[in-house]
Amino acid sequence: MQDIIGFIVLIGVIGLLIILFFSFVPVGLWISSLAANVKVSIFNLIGMRLRRVTPSKIVLPLIKAIKAGLDLNVNQLEAHYLAGGNIDGVVNALIASERAGIELPFEKAAAIDLAGRDVLDAVKMSVNPKVIETSNVSAVAKDGIELLVKARVTVRANLERLVGGAGEATVLARIGEGIVTTVGSAQSHKEVLENPDHISKRVLGKGLDSGTAFQILSIDIADIDVGRNIGAHLQSVQAEADKNIAQAKAEERRAMAVAKEQEMRAYVVEAEAEIPKAMAYALREGKLGVMDYYDMQNIKADTNMREKISETAKESIVDGEKKMR
Repeated sequence: MQDIIGFIVLIGVIGLLIILFFSFVPVGLWISSLAANVKVSIFNLIGMRLRRVTPSKIVLPLIKAIKAGLDLNVNQLEAHYLAGGNIDGVVNALIASERAGIELPFEKAAAIDLAGRDVLDAVKMSVNPKVIETSNVSAVAKDGIELLVKARVTVRANLERLVGGAGEATVLARIGEGIVTTVGSAQSHKEVLENPDHISKRVLGKGLDSGTAFQILSIDIADIDVGRNIGAHLQSVQAEADKNIAQAKAEERRAMAVAKEQEMRAYVVEAEAEIPKAMAYALREGKLGVMDYYDMQNIKADTNMREKISETAKESIVDGEKKMR
């Protein structure tokens, strides 16, 4: 009985060891590589496990690459994997470039991938150019008329400058700058509307793709709309500003005149305050008689009476006109 139990335990331990072996050593993947005539030793697969590399992510892309006729090895793919690269994307890009007749070494493809760009999309764009469209670019001709220009740009990826080259945003910004410069140099907006191809030729001749990851193949003007009359608007704003300045200066002069008037009134009041003193002095010195003083008072009283009669007569006339109406 004890012998049977010991035999069963031995079989269980052996079975467990076999399961652990096959789970740690990808024998099936090794057999697949042998069947595909890809030289990957079992010790390489065990080493990948020890280096915490998933063997299937190395062996399967390698099989695909060898079958496509590429000259790659395990060390290249494993190093790129450990660097954080996308093995499948790089291999697919190498296969696509080889089929399209584009020279793309593995090191260049790996560098593009590690730079954060999709190397497969870059290869596809090299074969099939991409069309990018600008938003409405506002430009003003010399006659003050605004034009809203929209352009379509056909670009092809430049694999040599894909690492370190500027992206689409830079290309679109440079094209917008070229459109503004071209339209701004035109004497009239009608010249631009009559010959929109002048924009394309002039912008394309500036070499806007230098330092970018793209090669500009063509620039086509998709649409031109006439916008605002910027010149007239600026003139209106300037006229409004001039009017405000003139009003401010006029208000300043009016305030100065009011201040001057008040100053003169003060002088008059001050002078009138000196009259009684002067009359008292004249009476004291005998230069003004008492009868002269009374005559002057009578004249003032007569003058006041005449002014009151005149005001009463004016009021009567106004009231009569109102009643007649």
